[in-house]
Amino acid sequence: MNLEEMQQMKQIEEMKKQVLSKMLSREAFERLGRIRAANPDLAGQVELYLLQLYQTGKINFKIDDEKMKEMLRALSQKKDFKIKRG
Repeated sequence: MNLEEMQQMKQIEEMKKQVLSKMLSREAFERLGRIRAANPDLAGQVELYLLQLYQTGKINFKIDDEKMKEMLRALSQKKDFKIKRG
């Protein structure tokens, strides 16, 4: 990755952070930050979902901490896979 690509990535991250800070309450934004530290994949899924809602105009309110918890629960539920050996 060259310097220009790194700067572009940093700029995208800043824009994403600005949009998310507008969409989320302070508590929800902080929770997302803690999730990002503990589980970057889950945080990425939540961010992608929120940004899609924002881009399509399907969200017109601030997301509070309770709504963030609901999203995290929904996105973190994993399906159980059973492997049968014969």
